[in-house]
Amino acid sequence: MDHDMKGMDHSQMDHMNMNSQDMEHHDMSNMDMSNMDMDMGDGHMMHMGNLKRKFWVSLILTIPVILMSPMMGVTLPFQVIFPGSDWIVAILGTILFFYGGMPFFSGAKAELQMKQPAMMTLIAMGIGVAYVYSIYAVIANNLFHVTPTVNNFFWELSTLIVIMLLGHWIEMNTVMNAGSAVEALGKLLPQEAHVLDENGKTTDVQLSDLQVGQLVAVRAGEQIPADATIISGNSDVNESLVTGESKAVKKAVGDAVIGGSVNGTGTFTAKVTGTGETGYLAQVMKLISDAKNAKSKSENLANKVAGWLFYAALFAGILAFIVWLTVANLAVALPVAVAVFVIACPHALGLAVPLVVSRSTAIAAQNGLLIRNRNAMEQVNQIKYALMDKTGTLTMGEFKVNHLVSLSDDLSDNDVLALMAGLENGSSHPLATGILTAAKTQNVTFTGASDTHQETGMGQFGTIDGTTYGVVAVNYLDQHQLAYDHDQFTTFAAEGNSISYLVAGDQVLGLVAQGDQIKPAAKQLIASLKHQGITPVMLTGDNQETANKVASNIGIDDVQARLLPEDKERLVQEYQHKGKVLFIGDGVNDAPSLTRADIGIAIGSGTDVAIESADIILVSSDPADVIQFLDLARATRRKMTENLWWGAGYNLIAIPLAAGVLAPVGFMLDPMVGAIIMSLSTIIVAINAMTLRIKNVKDVAQD
Repeated sequence: MDHDMKGMDHSQMDHMNMNSQDMEHHDMSNMDMSNMDMDMGDGHMMHMGNLKRKFWVSLILTIPVILMSPMMGVTLPFQVIFPGSDWIVAILGTILFFYGGMPFFSGAKAELQMKQPAMMTLIAMGIGVAYVYSIYAVIANNLFHVTPTVNNFFWELSTLIVIMLLGHWIEMNTVMNAGSAVEALGKLLPQEAHVLDENGKTTDVQLSDLQVGQLVAVRAGEQIPADATIISGNSDVNESLVTGESKAVKKAVGDAVIGGSVNGTGTFTAKVTGTGETGYLAQVMKLISDAKNAKSKSENLANKVAGWLFYAALFAGILAFIVWLTVANLAVALPVAVAVFVIACPHALGLAVPLVVSRSTAIAAQNGLLIRNRNAMEQVNQIKYALMDKTGTLTMGEFKVNHLVSLSDDLSDNDVLALMAGLENGSSHPLATGILTAAKTQNVTFTGASDTHQETGMGQFGTIDGTTYGVVAVNYLDQHQLAYDHDQFTTFAAEGNSISYLVAGDQVLGLVAQGDQIKPAAKQLIASLKHQGITPVMLTGDNQETANKVASNIGIDDVQARLLPEDKERLVQEYQHKGKVLFIGDGVNDAPSLTRADIGIAIGSGTDVAIESADIILVSSDPADVIQFLDLARATRRKMTENLWWGAGYNLIAIPLAAGVLAPVGFMLDPMVGAIIMSLSTIIVAINAMTLRIKNVKDVAQD
């Protein structure tokens, strides 16, 4: 069936949502969190169940430590100290150190191997120094009875371990990994292929055993098992999930087919040209994998702050030790240096970001946003370009009848629609689907045509109630010199419509103009992006004319058309040389770009592969939700920054005071003051996180 394709090159169109998934499939609340892993520091993975268990065991062990161990050398009113309590605390502290603290040492090892000390290294330094010095204090006080007594830091050690485990647990529960994009891509391929031997006998073999050069039979409705070339037969192939094309593409002898695409109603035999790493999907998988590896090198704000604190504490501690050893003695220098290292322990810093992430994720879920990578949110202020797919992202991804006109006095508009629907009944062509959908929506009854047949390049013909009708393209009218309104055709085509005419003999009875519909919020999204100083760019596999029409309607000036997945990802990288990039898409061909971009936003009605490649998922598939996300991301970033200042601010003040920078004027940091400041900073970051708010969706849309 060949309708008029002017204004819309369907062989190059963006993907329709042919495999849209109900978002209940992605319901994060139903995920088994016990089976999740978390990166504890540049590659050190911790199982969710282990993390949860470590937190609860460490919390139980910490309670008696708090009750029997002084806080920064100060015995609090509720604490109970008795003969032998130091040894009990030392035993519990040792268990805590090796059981609850070892994940941080593993993470610190990974950070140091990468020469990027950050949060794990800072924690490891704090608990390591606290433990070693505390064991020394217990031995010195109880075996050698030194005077004055040496303060231990088991209180700080235990609380830091528990708080940091809690912070990571909160973060893992709120920032959940929905799956693997690479695994989802693999599911596009069937498990078996029908291989033909030299005698024409068919044998089903595992896809992993398929080899280049073998002949495979592909039956109607099946997924094509591998990249291949047709040697006999013909069919229509739906390549939308792979290439982004929304039409069923006609395939005949000599044509190439792509593994993972879906065969139509025909059958054919094809010779395998690519399997494994040489196949098309394998190349897309590689693009995604490479993009993930490149993106994983980015460092979040909390780790940057922790890295700065690590160097600051290390420098201050060593300098304080040298200075006090010079002006006093080892008995004075060692406790001062240890105090500096222990005070640098990021109690508040450990909760500063996870609490904001938890609050932000809850707000996002209430507004139809699923956050899969909170690191991406931290980059929102640096975004310079918003690259986006067209079909399914800015448009509805389905054809809709925009104009239905009867050109005969004997037929109403509905009569024209009924006749067209009768001719198209049973066809899976996207334009035919649009006509049939319109008939169903308008409750138009129709009779299926008999003796249907196609005329290549012209249209579909058949008999209804004894009369032969045709749904044809405009070139059929031109070839047969049938009169029609050229101005009317030009007007509808200029809107980006594909136009089909209903004919009977030499009479033109009516026309239907169909086009993909722009989403209502698309124009609003583009205007908002421009207002925020972000340049919108359309990247599409569609033809240039249709892309330009959509772009002009919604206000996009920069349009790149006729793109393959690798072209989109390449363009993302090119724009990244100019500034941070946000990418919005919904199909398999968008997956590499979603992964490569600094922030990847997937339309919720898109494919599993796209969703699992993205940082953010728009559950309702509404472009306006991108505006909501940007507002939330900026508010979240602001709260993170505030909390990091509260958390790190304590350290910035306490570290130099503990080092004795004001000792020449007679001031040394009182342990009680240090304890109070540390507690207050932790409380403040918790309260500040809970005050995170964003505007209502409608309010944001009006700004």
